[in-house]
Amino acid sequence: MTQLKSQRNSRKQPLATALPLIPRPATLKALREAASHCRACPLWKQGTQTVFGQGSAKAAVMFVGEQPGFEEDRLGKPFIGPAGKLLNKALAQAGIDRGEVYVTNVVKHFKWEPKGQQHIHKKPNAKEVAACLPWLEAELESVRPAVLVCLGATAAQALLGRAFRVSRQRGVPVQSPLARQVFATVHPSSILRAPSDEDRHEAMARLVEDLRKVAAAIRRLK
Repeated sequence: MTQLKSQRNSRKQPLATALPLIPRPATLKALREAASHCRACPLWKQGTQTVFGQGSAKAAVMFVGEQPGFEEDRLGKPFIGPAGKLLNKALAQAGIDRGEVYVTNVVKHFKWEPKGQQHIHKKPNAKEVAACLPWLEAELESVRPAVLVCLGATAAQALLGRAFRVSRQRGVPVQSPLARQVFATVHPSSILRAPSDEDRHEAMARLVEDLRKVAAAIRRLK
């Protein structure tokens, strides 16, 4: 966590963050309750509710995505929409027990823009990511996963630095104080946006290949 905190403190103009809201001791139960009242950034006005992480406090691996989507916002649980179902399928194919997994997002509220009757995903900006980051830091401190997996560019750059490129460094172990093994790969939602069935099949195969590396790391570190 030291690296993340030093990055935040090095900004010339510190941003408002959720840091003062972090309870002590920071158990997952206490964090989830405190986060449900978070107003550190304006996204709480858009979201139906805070969508906190979910999984065992002793999970071997933590997956971090960008933000909740429409289904997650509606039901208050992470990775239960189309991207979450695809992630579950990829985990099963890679041989990762879903019970070993803790899933969460960098940003805990759904950011969207209207398009007719639909709520269309909108990428969170740097201020929103910075405001929400203390919740993720606290989750990492509480769970202490052996393996951390960043899903997509927003998560990878929030945790591993803005120079990180998932397209170049996916599936490759990264040195970081955040966990004993850290990986990054694409967010499952990117597969859903692929232009053809063939492209989706190929993208899914690559995601499963990355997750098999994660599975191997979990086995080594047990």
